[in-house]
Amino acid sequence: MKRDGLLKSIWQDMAPAYQPLNKRQPNKVYDVLIAGAGITGLTTALLLQTQGKKCILAEAHSIGFGTTGGTTAHLNTILDTTYPEIESAFGKDEAKLVADSAKEAIKLIKEIAAANNIDCDFEYKTGYLFAQNEKEEKQLKEIIEAGLRAGIEMEWTEGIPSPIPFTKACAIQQQAQFNIAVYLMGLAKAFEKAGGVILQDCLVDLPDKNNHLVSTSLGNIKAKDTVFATHTPPSVNILHFRCAPYRSYAAAITLNDENYPDGLVYDMEEPYHYFRTYTFNNKSYLIAGGFDHKTGHQENSTATVRQLEAYLKKYYDVKSIDFVWSSQYYIPTDGLPYIGKLPGWDRVYTGTGFNGNGMIFGTLSGKIISDMILKKENRYEGLYSPSRIKPLAGFVSFVEENVDVAKQFISKRFSYEQIDELVKLSNDEAKLVEYKGKRMALYKDDNGQLHALDPVCPHAGCIVVWNNAEKTWDCPCHGARYAIDGSLLNGPSIKGLSKVAIYES
Repeated sequence: MKRDGLLKSIWQDMAPAYQPLNKRQPNKVYDVLIAGAGITGLTTALLLQTQGKKCILAEAHSIGFGTTGGTTAHLNTILDTTYPEIESAFGKDEAKLVADSAKEAIKLIKEIAAANNIDCDFEYKTGYLFAQNEKEEKQLKEIIEAGLRAGIEMEWTEGIPSPIPFTKACAIQQQAQFNIAVYLMGLAKAFEKAGGVILQDCLVDLPDKNNHLVSTSLGNIKAKDTVFATHTPPSVNILHFRCAPYRSYAAAITLNDENYPDGLVYDMEEPYHYFRTYTFNNKSYLIAGGFDHKTGHQENSTATVRQLEAYLKKYYDVKSIDFVWSSQYYIPTDGLPYIGKLPGWDRVYTGTGFNGNGMIFGTLSGKIISDMILKKENRYEGLYSPSRIKPLAGFVSFVEENVDVAKQFISKRFSYEQIDELVKLSNDEAKLVEYKGKRMALYKDDNGQLHALDPVCPHAGCIVVWNNAEKTWDCPCHGARYAIDGSLLNGPSIKGLSKVAIYES
């Protein structure tokens, strides 16, 4: 399984080999085209295909290439947007609906795995949330009270399965974990077995509003409905201004003392840290993550990787750091994801703004969107609708995030270093420069070869920023990401960065 950067996640070596059959019928009108082969797209595709719809799934790269392949695979009902925050923004009844939907998503993963014989090591676990000071204790008390009102089974506890010091903690029942690589390939296999079609290396654009024709990099596809399971859909739409891209860092380590946590563990720092254990082929790993930041806003992402490693070594007896990686997610302005019809479109659906709960909301998206297409009632449809209007709930975040986006449009356009900086580029170094009136994103690889690109993101015109941990150019506005040769790794752009020819004078 390949991913969207230099760093390798723990799941990539665990993914069972699976090559889609690619049985596309060129002139067929499909009921549904699904773009994206992560957990959202494959869940949606399988649910629709097994209920009688003829579906085709198109992935711009390969199965699990994006965020799903970089998850830490927690399945939790205690979400990144806390229940006190949900109550404040949406109300107590809606908070209970959110809790119910998270429980349903975990149950659905278990049922899909069982029905399709996917041996993904699904296990129910106890979750632990702990405070480390008086301020966090007060927040924890509020979270427990609101969580209980929402129907989450949680209580104070005297201990946690972690050596990290704490002052107060709670235990949350019926949380879960699984092997996402096995599950994802199992979804793909089950979808094709049911008659579905998977295309890899197939980038999808928005459909023509006047017919069922969808333009892709492998030619046009005819489909009655289109689902974008790609974080945010292509082109520029309102959801790009309601969701902000963030990156999170994770590591899988081996310990000397076998002090692996039996459960899912979370602190309450901002950004928070999270832990779990996974055993594969009789070898146990501590999987941990944290140190999140907005995409394209960290000058030295390699330093962030080192921060995570240092944090783990501070509290755990580390034998080896086996894997370290980063992954992208989107934070919604009002705290809840956007799942359903894309605003302004009648037969286009999407799921985005999952925050750090992609496994839960990706699965839930599959259920909600498939029910909508099948004309079935779903009690969560209105709650997560992309067309919902919550001006008070999300207005402050909306303004803050988009003031920042506006800055990115104008920053760095007139402050490039002169071309004489070219000679100072070391191997494995990148810079933004201006030479003879032409802006360039430059990277000199380990062999001394210079790669020059136009730094203007084709999506909305922002200037990309170098990610030295993943060796990618990342857009700080809406999260599009590009390889050193300019090729597109992640949308919402549908084009790569243009190459700039460099000639010796």
